[in-house]
Amino acid sequence: MCEEQGTMTTPLDFFSYRSGILSAEEVPLTRIADDVGTPTYVYSTEGFLAPLRELQAGLAGLDSLICFAVKSNSNLAVLKLLSDAGAGMDLVSGGELFRAQRAGVPSHRIVFSGVGKSPGEMAQALEAGIFSFNVESVPELEVLNEVAIKMGLRAPVALRFNPDVDAKTHPYISTGLKKNKFGLERKEILAVAAGLHGYEGIELRGISIHIGSQLLSLKPLDDAFSRVRTLMKELEPVLPEPLQFVDLGGGVGIRYDDEKPPRLKDYCKLIHKHFGARARLKHPLKILIEPGRTLSGNSGVLLTEMMYRKKRGKKDFVVVDAGMNDLIRPALYGSWHSIVPVEERHRKSRQMRTSDIVGPVCESSDCFASDRPLAAELETGELLAVLSSGAYGFSMSSNYNTRARPAEVLVQGASFRVIRERETYEDLIRGENP
Repeated sequence: MCEEQGTMTTPLDFFSYRSGILSAEEVPLTRIADDVGTPTYVYSTEGFLAPLRELQAGLAGLDSLICFAVKSNSNLAVLKLLSDAGAGMDLVSGGELFRAQRAGVPSHRIVFSGVGKSPGEMAQALEAGIFSFNVESVPELEVLNEVAIKMGLRAPVALRFNPDVDAKTHPYISTGLKKNKFGLERKEILAVAAGLHGYEGIELRGISIHIGSQLLSLKPLDDAFSRVRTLMKELEPVLPEPLQFVDLGGGVGIRYDDEKPPRLKDYCKLIHKHFGARARLKHPLKILIEPGRTLSGNSGVLLTEMMYRKKRGKKDFVVVDAGMNDLIRPALYGSWHSIVPVEERHRKSRQMRTSDIVGPVCESSDCFASDRPLAAELETGELLAVLSSGAYGFSMSSNYNTRARPAEVLVQGASFRVIRERETYEDLIRGENP
């Protein structure tokens, strides 16, 4: 298929230089560093809401629900912000359900994904009255059926279809191939449908898919959408009642460096093509999508302070106070994040030194970037911003090396507030007994 390139969000859409200082919306990052310290995650309210509004506009005319992938950024304030703007939530754990409920997300806008739901988590979600479980295996369906029967309920279910489509993304975040652990094969879904009378605690309402994350082309999605439509047509004569919805997952990429992801409006056009009025479906379907990084990726930066510069011949090591425990993506995936000085004059310096930007964690993999040009005059105490850190940043952070996790700050216009306090040493040992 033909697709246009370019995307709504880039690393500096919501962070720009104002009077020579990198700012989140209208707030200078220097002010946040002075008030809150470093390292700190800084988020832009508009960074979350702008892509959400674009998706809502693109899906106009469809009965749709946009469920934010909580695993990408699970802060309560972020969940409340998106929920208040009309989003639902896509969960993968009971803890995420607890967070969504604490943030006030309506249960009828919650879907529960994941390959390893426990009976306790199933009961928790059934009691909450969520919209649907995305079931990923026959054994899981059998356990959910038993839990629902014991509770005197019927569990609303979508069977997750593994369409065996190569998403052309990093192997760690590819989820739609047969070799991946996710989803059911076509023959398994057809067998479940044929034997649905044996599941008294299950109400089969839909089919779901999710083929991977950070997709830079719509072609794999076009293929996957075609395959799920074919499967749903095969199910029509088998099921006692028509399916009510299809969950199309997420995965549309963002720009970290010079990638050219699909535009969100082109992604929405693809959904209309397969499931809108033009598709002439026998039974209209509710459409669910599960964007995570699409909404959160370029909404945040990791603000960090330069501690030391170690000069080594042709290349320097610039040591910052953030570590791989704060942002593990570069160490785990080899991911690229643009890293820029908070003071614009350093970005325009005529004297650049090739540098590795590293953290204080006692691992050689604690490296945010290799062989990057950085101003030679950058000194101890000056600030850098690791861009595109709003997704899978804090949510994947840890206390490795017994390091306290960073604070989180949400900016709106000319104001900001701390939405998660920086951890203390007492926080680190809470619950332990010597």
